[in-house]
Amino acid sequence: MAEGAAAFGPERVHARADEAGRRIRFWPPRPRLIPSSVTPDGTPAQNEVGLPAEPDVREALDASARDAVARVVGAHPGSPLAWAELADHADSEGRALDAFAYATVAADLAREQLAARGWEPGSSVPWADEPNRAYLRALDAQRRAAVALGLDDRATTVADELAAADPEAPARIASEFTPTQLITIVSPSDAFEPTYVSSEASASTEASVGDPIAAPDAAASNGDD
Repeated sequence: MAEGAAAFGPERVHARADEAGRRIRFWPPRPRLIPSSVTPDGTPAQNEVGLPAEPDVREALDASARDAVARVVGAHPGSPLAWAELADHADSEGRALDAFAYATVAADLAREQLAARGWEPGSSVPWADEPNRAYLRALDAQRRAAVALGLDDRATTVADELAAADPEAPARIASEFTPTQLITIVSPSDAFEPTYVSSEASASTEASVGDPIAAPDAAASNGDD
């Protein structure tokens, strides 16, 4: 068997006779293999790499109150999603320094996980793949915090990285994931809770309410000037 023939399955040998009538064996040409990095039409393949899903972290975040996100991070310190969520919360509270630190950790963890799967800096990380949003959100949170801290060069660098990963991501984050500032919410029970007045204030109020009204002047009532 010819060298390398076994790699293509059972060998199929063909034979024909030459002009002298001698039998000659030959092998048919092998099909040309197409590299995995090239599509059948010869164009480069778009091998998009994504972050792994984190269902346990997502479930923990969904079940946690706003002030419990840090505990989720403590339980999953290697999760880009948990750190990105923590960065968004810090940003919503106006804590730019904390937001920058949390977002930096989230982005670094995401890059490490992407690189382990074959990703190269500058390659596509599409928003459509839900796990990738941890990386994209972390970049945007880091950008916003950098702007707030006056780190203009860093903000530009991160914005460029985000645009290279997915040009549509900034708009999607702005409409879906940019956190709002904290607003104090009053529950219905608090809104209708009775207000208690001290006895002194109550007595003063009763005195003012119970004061007699002065009788009209007799001359005024008779129409005299």
